[in-house]
Amino acid sequence: MTPLNWHAPFEELREGQRFRSRGRTVTESDVVAFAALTGDWHPQHSDAQWAARSRFGERIAHGMLVVAFSVGLVPLDPDRVIALRRLRDVVFKRPLALGRTIHVDGGVTRLVRVQQDAGLVGMRWDIRDELDRVVCRAEVEVLWSCGEHAEDGAAARSIEHSAGVAPC
Repeated sequence: MTPLNWHAPFEELREGQRFRSRGRTVTESDVVAFAALTGDWHPQHSDAQWAARSRFGERIAHGMLVVAFSVGLVPLDPDRVIALRRLRDVVFKRPLALGRTIHVDGGVTRLVRVQQDAGLVGMRWDIRDELDRVVCRAEVEVLWSCGEHAEDGAAARSIEHSAGVAPC
């Protein structure tokens, strides 16, 4: 496995480079805060008695909370990753009970130069629990800067107009 260097310029990246993120335990407080933020109070997430009678037998984390946490777990270098461009083919494979710990295993699947100073990096993310079971899979695409100094934002401005990319 060739590890992904999050600080490398686009031109040094290679398909097949891999990473594993740190872990994070999903708590009841996380689920309640997410429900309050989004308005998604489905009883599978918010009502212990209802959830006990459900097909899963207990409360589970929102799938979108799991995806949101995964973005925070991946160490995207703000001087390299200009924008999160696309999430696609997100598949929820199994429920995540409260108190479980997730991490992201991923790898570079695609590299496309789109401007002189930036390229698109496609990745596959497997979000796993502490038993190494896949909870969710997603294809993720980010806009990654080229060259030595990436912090000026020129790439983001040029890509926004030519490729319909919004900054993070």
